[in-house]
Amino acid sequence: MKVNDINHLIEAHAPLHYQESYDNCGMQVGDPEMEVSGVLITLDVTETVIDEAIRKGCNLIIAHHPLIFHGPKKICGRNYVERCIIKAIKNDIAIYASHTCMDKAANGVSAKMAEKLGVSIDSPLEIEKVNGEEIGLGVIGHLPQPEEARQFLLRVKETFQVGSVRHTAFTEGKSVKKIALCGGSSAEFIDNAIKAQADVFVTADVKYHQFFDVEERIIVADIGHFESEQFTKEIFFEIISKINPKFAVYISESKTNPINYL
Repeated sequence: MKVNDINHLIEAHAPLHYQESYDNCGMQVGDPEMEVSGVLITLDVTETVIDEAIRKGCNLIIAHHPLIFHGPKKICGRNYVERCIIKAIKNDIAIYASHTCMDKAANGVSAKMAEKLGVSIDSPLEIEKVNGEEIGLGVIGHLPQPEEARQFLLRVKETFQVGSVRHTAFTEGKSVKKIALCGGSSAEFIDNAIKAQADVFVTADVKYHQFFDVEERIIVADIGHFESEQFTKEIFFEIISKINPKFAVYISESKTNPINYL
């Protein structure tokens, strides 16, 4: 099986034309016609991840976030991006990224968040038209039964292994049932969640003044960028593993979250 065969499987789930204009999805490094010896799945590409791929005999890395985002003008090993490119090329390792394509996929990042929390999806949080096709961003759904707000946030913290949940104020004893979810930097959709009358919006990268703007109309919970998207690795694994259960596919064990908590 060639690199391009794996790429096409992912693109059948999350087409390249879904990507945002600022993004850089698809092949990042390597020969798409190369035979694949093994696949390593990660959220981010770091030197540690490439070392892991070498150890495990994987010559294809599938990542959510692009390694090459802002096109490098020189590749001299001055930063981790340049060093990763050099190491990948030296070791014949191809790199592919899905990012905003998977963010918008019907069973993508936010749907996986909902699955982990037991939220039944009702509709997308935001509808975007791409080449005449309606694409959903984020999800709105409901819990099987009302849950006390504090208990729900504690469950979110445990499920996503969050160092700390930054959230707006709520009345003790308040129950929640309608849940909005959007992985990654999605504070721009707070108003969408409010208009949908969600009780809670779980997302990441909410700014200080955006917490003020909520004015207790909804509980906004910021669980961290990495944390909100970490289970995207399972999506890639499920897609690729369907080819052949014996095909060598690994979820990276390397820690790539650049944020630490005390």
